[in-house]
Amino acid sequence: MNLHSAQALRFVDSFWENRILPTLRDYIEIPNQSPLFDADWKRHKHMDDAVGLVKAWCEEQAPSDSQVTVHTCAGRTPLLLIEIPGPLPGQVLLYGHLDKQPPCSGWRDGLGPWSPVRDGDLLYGRGGADDGYAVFACIGAIALLEAQGIPFPRCVLLIECSEESGSPDLAYYLDRLRDRIGIPDLVVCLDSGCGNYEQLWVTTSLRGLIGGNLTVEVLRDGVHSGDASGVVPSSFRIIRALLDRIEDRETGEIVEAFQVTIPPSVREQIERAADALGADHFRRLPVIGDLATVGATTFDNIVNRTWRPALEIIGAGDLPALDAAGNVLRPRTSLKLSLRLPPTLDATQAGATLARILQTNPPYQAWVSYEAGWETSGWQSPPFSGWLDSALQESSTTFFGQPAIYAGEGFSIPFMPALVQAFPDTQFVVTGVLGPRSNAHGPNEFLHLGMAKRLTACISEIVSRSL
Repeated sequence: MNLHSAQALRFVDSFWENRILPTLRDYIEIPNQSPLFDADWKRHKHMDDAVGLVKAWCEEQAPSDSQVTVHTCAGRTPLLLIEIPGPLPGQVLLYGHLDKQPPCSGWRDGLGPWSPVRDGDLLYGRGGADDGYAVFACIGAIALLEAQGIPFPRCVLLIECSEESGSPDLAYYLDRLRDRIGIPDLVVCLDSGCGNYEQLWVTTSLRGLIGGNLTVEVLRDGVHSGDASGVVPSSFRIIRALLDRIEDRETGEIVEAFQVTIPPSVREQIERAADALGADHFRRLPVIGDLATVGATTFDNIVNRTWRPALEIIGAGDLPALDAAGNVLRPRTSLKLSLRLPPTLDATQAGATLARILQTNPPYQAWVSYEAGWETSGWQSPPFSGWLDSALQESSTTFFGQPAIYAGEGFSIPFMPALVQAFPDTQFVVTGVLGPRSNAHGPNEFLHLGMAKRLTACISEIVSRSL
C-alpha cells in the first residue's frame, strides 16, 4: 500500500512544526560535544541532558507499544534504543547520533552554535542537521504510517553518542544488544549528504581515510641561517620532496599505488549526478574570487571528490609564527597529512604503503619519521535489490517530484564499518540532509526543513515496502 502523497506531506509538515521543532530547538541549545572534543563530557552531563531530552520525547511520540531504553557502560557514551513492533514480517534498523562537533568560530551576527535560529526554511545551530534531526525524522516516519493505516515491519532505532569521535562505542553496543536488535533486512542511515534539496540523494560509496604526522629532522638545534644554509639541507625542502613522492605538485594527482579502477556503473551514476547538479554546483564552496576547480567539469570534480585519492596538509609543527620568526635554519619540520582513499582501497594496506614511500631512502639521509594516526576503509554499496530500487525512486518522485540520485560522498562515515561488519548480508540505505552550504562541522550549520520533511515521508515509504 502506497502513501497518499498530498495527505502525507500535510501530516509530515504538521508533525515537524508542532511536535518536532520545539524539542529539536531545545536539543540544539545543549552543548553536547563528542568525547573527542570534550574530555570531561561525563562530568559536564551535556550528553546525558541530550539523551534524556530525546528519550522523553520518544516516549511521548513513538507508538504506545514501543520500548525506549538508554544503555550505558562505564567509560562509554550512552546509547538510545527504540524498539517499535510492527505487524509485517522482517525488520528495519534506523541509525542516527546525538553527539556534536565543537562550536568553532565564524558564525554570522545573530547566529551561534547553541542558539537555534529559524530563517524561513533553514534552522541554524550546531547538531540540527548533523545529526539531531535523524531520530525525530524516524519517529515522524512511523507516525505517518500509523496515521494512514499502513502496516510496517518491526523497526529499531539505534541512536549513538560517539559518532563524531569515530564511533568507538558502537561495535560494543551492537554486540551487547545483538539479541534485542536482531538481524535487520534493511538498515537506514540518516547521517550523509545530498547534492541539492530538490530530490532524494542516496549515498552509494564513501572514501576511506589515512593520515598521520610526518617529521623531517636535520639538526639537533637551530642554527643561524647565514652559517648553515647552503650546507645543511632545509628540512622544509626535504619534506616537500617527500610529498612529491605521493602527489604531483602541479595537478594534485596521487600516485598509482593509491588509485583504483572506477567501475563503469559508477561512472554512469556520476554522469546522472552531474546532470542534476549543473555546471556551477561547486561554486557552493567558499572559494576566493575566480579560483578554478581542479576538475574542468562537474563530472570531473565528482569523480575527484568520490573515487580518487586526495592529499591535504591539515596541520604543521616546528614553524614559528610570522612575527616570531628569526633568521634560523630550523632543525625540523612536521606536517599532519590527511589522505582520502577510493572506496574500495583497503586502508590498512594503504597506510603501510604510505609509511614505506615516505620513509624509504630519505634525501640526504635526513631523519624521517611517519607516525600513523588513523585509518578508515571506505565503503561501496552493493547493487540495490529490485524492491528497494523501486521504493527509492518512487518515493523521491512522489514526495520531491524528481527521481532519486545515487552518488558517492567524498568523506568517511565511521559508523559504517561497524554496521557492515555486524550485518554483512543486509541492504543499506545511506542518506541525509547535509546539502549545499549546510556546513556541518563549521560555522552557520543549518538544517533545511523542507528537505528534512520530504525525507521523512520518503523514509515512511521505504520502511513500509521493505521485504
